Amino acid sequence: METLWRGLVEALYLLLSLDPTVWRIALRTLAISGSATVLSALLGIPLGIWLVLGRVPARRFWLTLTHTGMALPPVVVGLMVALLLWRTGPLGFLEWIYTPTAMVIAQTILATPMVAGVMVSGLQALGQEARWQLLGLGASGFQAAWVLVQQARGALLAAVMAGFGTAVSEVGASLMVGGNLKGYTRVLTTAVVLETRRGNFARALALGFILLGLAFWVNAMLTVLQQREADPDS
Repeated sequence: METLWRGLVEALYLLLSLDPTVWRIALRTLAISGSATVLSALLGIPLGIWLVLGRVPARRFWLTLTHTGMALPPVVVGLMVALLLWRTGPLGFLEWIYTPTAMVIAQTILATPMVAGVMVSGLQALGQEARWQLLGLGASGFQAAWVLVQQARGALLAAVMAGFGTAVSEVGASLMVGGNLKGYTRVLTTAVVLETRRGNFARALALGFILLGLAFWVNAMLTVLQQREADPDS
């Protein structure tokens, strides 16, 4: 209990004292995970829409594959990306290994199935009946899909939140492809691992509290938008 209290006190001190190292790590975390969230949304939202509303051969297979992707082991993704980006790998000439770019790629791969899966659930909750009704009223396939997506805006924001949560909390792949380099690829999750290995449990907890605060702040903003969509008169 004493360690928890010390961690909370140190977290407040690091934030209020404007510790430059901690603030740089926090901003780097937001930049990397934010970029991965945007990319995963650009990939996952259309994928989810296509899986539900498109003409998809073997739809159940692709849905199963998407749902399986929601449980991708981060270390496996990290290994695959590292092998691709390693100097002797097929993309080694890009020299992206141990860079923020590699971390964005790994986090995007992990977050995209999560975004797609949540989007699928949101659209399926509307039911196929709504789509057939729109088609029966004379709407084209594209128009019917657009109306349903508009109705599922709350699910869309939930998908973005799920993607950000997956990206910002990831540690295994980030360590493997980013290397946890001080001042370059060190983010809050990898900094927590480093401080724990050093036995600095209070500082590790402090960084963990800052990570939770960052996640809460981003999700609070997205939740406000989501609830505004759910209740426009509020």
